[in-house]
Amino acid sequence: MRQIEFKMERPGLLNVGDEIEVEESKLSTLQGIIYYYTIVPALAMSNNIPARDKLKCFKGKVVDIRTTESASFVMGEFEE
Repeated sequence: MRQIEFKMERPGLLNVGDEIEVEESKLSTLQGIIYYYTIVPALAMSNNIPARDKLKCFKGKVVDIRTTESASFVMGEFEE
């Protein structure tokens, strides 16, 4: 299992236990190719992830949600 954290700007869009699907996006930078993932339909977005660590499975589930004053952070778990 692999876990990735996503930032959710609007609270309450996801709950622990929800099934999620992510969309992969690729950026070309001076440091090389990086990826980021968006929980569709545009509910939350991951940090940048190096190409060597990109996801192999795009379906998972929400295992934890942590809320701060500025945003909520969703922990997604994926089978790898």
